[in-house]
Amino acid sequence: MSKREGAVKEKKVKREYVIMSPEYFGKRELGTTVTDDPGKLVNRTVQVSLYNLTDDFSKQYLLIKFKVIRVRDSIAETVFYGHEYGREFLRSLVRRGTSKIDGYYNLETVDGGKFRVQSTVFTYRVLRRGKRTQIRHVMERVLKETASRLTFDQLAQELVLGKTASDIYNSITKILLPRHVGIVKSKVLSLPPSVVRGEVATREEVEVRP
Repeated sequence: MSKREGAVKEKKVKREYVIMSPEYFGKRELGTTVTDDPGKLVNRTVQVSLYNLTDDFSKQYLLIKFKVIRVRDSIAETVFYGHEYGREFLRSLVRRGTSKIDGYYNLETVDGGKFRVQSTVFTYRVLRRGKRTQIRHVMERVLKETASRLTFDQLAQELVLGKTASDIYNSITKILLPRHVGIVKSKVLSLPPSVVRGEVATREEVEVRP
């Protein structure tokens, strides 16, 4: 073999990897990718609609982002990394003669996960400043109380599947009847240590840790 031939580096063999959603979102296939180094997949993000996870066509407007945190065999494991309403759907909720009240909050779960969320209330009529302030206080209280008793996985589910928005809606009905309440956007600021290590920490386990 000549020196020139010996200098030619042998190409790495590319393999196919399946990107999977985490267990708390059904462990569904999000897609496939090909690479010669699985390390290149770590920290890559992928976005799908909630429809892809639930087979419910009415949930097509909600987009979820997942982040690859490790690769095991041919599986790229992910964690929830945020979500948002689709632009067209969000635009369809805005109407003349009504109010749109936004609230932006930093949340921390019981196991140390940190989120930044946008909660929005749409009304049937224009509200005065005092009512807007009341509604923002309600959103903040419900969101922070919810985060303080849930793990990262549990809060991710409730933000996306509508449980948190439903709790806000029920609390706001004491002030007025809202047209729509939604957690229109969320972003993960930092993952809890248990998720990074690949452990599953339940709320009860977290509460008894020193």
